[in-house]
Amino acid sequence: MVLSDLVVANDETDGIIAALQQATHVTLHVLAVRLAHLELAPSEQNVLAVLADGGRRTVGDVAAATGTRPTTLTSVLDRLERRRLVRRQLDPADRRSFLITLTPPGRQAARSVRAAITDLERAALAALMPAQLAGFRAVTRALGQAH
Repeated sequence: MVLSDLVVANDETDGIIAALQQATHVTLHVLAVRLAHLELAPSEQNVLAVLADGGRRTVGDVAAATGTRPTTLTSVLDRLERRRLVRRQLDPADRRSFLITLTPPGRQAARSVRAAITDLERAALAALMPAQLAGFRAVTRALGQAH
């Protein structure tokens, strides 16, 4: 399955937000199909992708990297911890904070998530020129700073 199989043609008058929302839904669908064996919600996939490098991160760092409010992230981390994919430990430098790490099964799941994302990105971006990709990144940065 490729993104173009699912994208509904939209004309040039559609707004960029609508196009991004549509692309997000298609992306989530493609990842859900490719990662169905892991039985992960998109928010859980997002967290595992961020942690895939194997580093330890604070809840605040994970929240910022995933674009998730810390209160919302807590329930995602609860689910991942119940499945023994992540572990929360008190941060020795700040005993009011927790550090999030992957467990061995979590590392395996994170590798699968990262691989699926990387494959999808390569397929989606293969036909783009560097200037087009730079333009897309400029738009997403601007939207991220617009709040």
